[in-house]
Amino acid sequence: MIEFWFDFGSNYSYLSVMRIEALARRHGVTVTWRPFLLGPIFRSLGWESSPFLAQAQKLRYVWRDMARRCDAYDLPWTVPTTFPRRSILPARVTLLGAGEPWIGEFCRQVMQINFAADRDIDGADTIARVLDRLGLPANDLLERALSPANKEALHAQTARAASLGIFGAPTFFVGDEMFWGDDRLDDAMAFATRPISS
Repeated sequence: MIEFWFDFGSNYSYLSVMRIEALARRHGVTVTWRPFLLGPIFRSLGWESSPFLAQAQKLRYVWRDMARRCDAYDLPWTVPTTFPRRSILPARVTLLGAGEPWIGEFCRQVMQINFAADRDIDGADTIARVLDRLGLPANDLLERALSPANKEALHAQTARAASLGIFGAPTFFVGDEMFWGDDRLDDAMAFATRPISS
């Protein structure tokens, strides 16, 4: 089993969201989806937003790196005109559906709206359209997602991420072992399927 911690505003999380279910099926590994918000964690580390924005050279590199990686994975890619995008609503919906069979496709569609179509992902109309396409009760899910209880649940999930030592996304846990970054997804899969010595 792999715990998959991600943020919909994170460009490298996009790569992992798009790949993780197919990899997990290939390896016979279960994925536990753990949406959280990077913003509070960045602020606790002294950053007001993504650290990529603090250094123009790094940001240029990141966008070129994303283009190369998306090309390698055959994924669509558009440099976002707003980065990072506000992504609280899709995170709240994902928290509700984390154990449901539709959650992977929901996350992939939201990520593609952000990083392929370069559009807002935090509006209720946008998320309702995704839920409708999946044949899900959009109004009910949005109402539950926006409830005070679910709002607090996302705060608690983000606090748990911080308590685990998560400092960026995507992050994967296999038991107590932490793997950070899309480029460590394959390592996490390999670790999850390693033979257990007696």
